[in-house]
Amino acid sequence: MTKITPFLWFDNQAEEAANYYVGIFKNSRIINVARYGLEGPGVDGSVMTVDFQLDGQEFVALNGGPYFKFTEAVSFVVNCETQAEVDEMWTKLSAGGQEVQCGWLKDRYGLSWQVVPTLLGQLLSDPDPAKAQRVMKAMLKMVKIDTAVLLRAYNQG
Repeated sequence: MTKITPFLWFDNQAEEAANYYVGIFKNSRIINVARYGLEGPGVDGSVMTVDFQLDGQEFVALNGGPYFKFTEAVSFVVNCETQAEVDEMWTKLSAGGQEVQCGWLKDRYGLSWQVVPTLLGQLLSDPDPAKAQRVMKAMLKMVKIDTAVLLRAYNQG
C-alpha cells in the first residue's frame, strides 16, 4: 500500500469509472470492491468503494452521492514517452469527455487529466531561454500536445 492514495468521489459510477480507467492503463487492476451494508448510507449491496491501481499507482473510488464534483483544481498527469502514446492516451481519456487546452482534458466523468510528452519538460527546461520560450509559445496554442510542432519551435532561430 502506498502512503498517499488519491480518493475520487463519484455520484454512483465508482465501479464503472474504475473499470474504465483500468482498461486504459497498462499494469492496472481492480484490487477490491466494498459494498454498503444494511446500515447504509448507500443501498444495501451497492458499491461503496473500489480500490484499484493504474500503472501501479493506487486509487480509491467512492460512490458518495451527487454532493461533490471534480474541478480542474486537481488533475492527473500522464507522462508519455512518444507521440503515439500521447495520441493513444488522449483518444482514450477524452472519449465522451472534453478536450481543453495545453494537453488538458476532462474525461467522461469530469476528472481532469494532463496528457504530456516527457519531451515537453525537457524542452521547457532548456538552459537557452529563447528556445524554451518558443516551445512555451507553441504549446500554448495547442489542445493535444504535438511533439513535432514543439521540436520545430525549439529548433527555430
